[in-house]
Amino acid sequence: MRFFVVSLFSPSARAASLRWLCVLALALPGFVHAQAWPTRPVRIVVPVAAGGTVDLVARTVGEALAKSTGQPFTVDVKAGAAGSIGATEVARAPADGYTLLLGGSSTLAVNPAVSSTLSYNAAEDFTPIALLGQTDVFLLVSSTVPVKNLQELLALAKQRPGYLNYGSSGTGSIGHLALAALGAQAGVSFTHVPYKGTAAVFTDLMAGRVHMLVEAVPSGVPRLKDERMRAIAVMGPARSPLIPHIPTVAESGLPGFTVQTWYGFVAPRGLPPQLTTQMNEEVNKALRSPEILARFATLGLEPGRGTPEQFATMVAGERQRWTRLAKDLKITVD
Repeated sequence: MRFFVVSLFSPSARAASLRWLCVLALALPGFVHAQAWPTRPVRIVVPVAAGGTVDLVARTVGEALAKSTGQPFTVDVKAGAAGSIGATEVARAPADGYTLLLGGSSTLAVNPAVSSTLSYNAAEDFTPIALLGQTDVFLLVSSTVPVKNLQELLALAKQRPGYLNYGSSGTGSIGHLALAALGAQAGVSFTHVPYKGTAAVFTDLMAGRVHMLVEAVPSGVPRLKDERMRAIAVMGPARSPLIPHIPTVAESGLPGFTVQTWYGFVAPRGLPPQLTTQMNEEVNKALRSPEILARFATLGLEPGRGTPEQFATMVAGERQRWTRLAKDLKITVD
């Protein structure tokens, strides 16, 4: 007995069905990426030591996103090598939206400006997602230094060249470059003392072993309760609402001098554009929440906003600015 298989479709019908299957296959990735994000826990990598402003921003925004999305956002501190360890780990992670770097001025702009041997490429290894916020940095001095304002500090520096020193979280950090730039504009010299994080700098600042430190407002202002240090100048374009009695550097005799620090989410390179936009919208929604607005206000942080493209443009501009400054001041860690 012989059996015959009879096709239910004519050749033209089979061809049409094949075309529809091809269309569906091409549309499937976009369909998958258009699904709700996130559907599982998201890891936020903090590339610097816990307890500072970067860590604070990561936890604050992570809590808001967890509340709005219903998925956990865990903070994973991967400090070391001036942020390179954490940044490199994220650069090598899958571009699926579930590993984010809490990047900022140092990781994405300053480090590339002072080093050509980083283990990651800040310009090529990441997909910018959203600007989370920006804040001022300000100048702290030890109470052992007999000055009350920036003018007196600069006068002392001119009287005793090389005497005043300052600590930072490391060579090539924003704290390092900020005071190097201030000294250059004022025509004075300070001695740089690099540390591995700012916690030890604060200890030595209070003991008088270090004379100065540049710190971000959110993590620095709470320490002003200690009388062994004082703030003498804000480096932003306007006075900080948290310390409105402290003048800016520009007000203190160096017009045009401004330094601010900023923080944002970036993902590994290759994140699909549709997913990038979706993540940006989710982050911006969290940044507009009453909880974030209130928390950022208490920290002296201005919430971020804008598209991924706008964030990318800002980061590129900052990287160019610090690269020019590092070149002019001959600052390198290579």
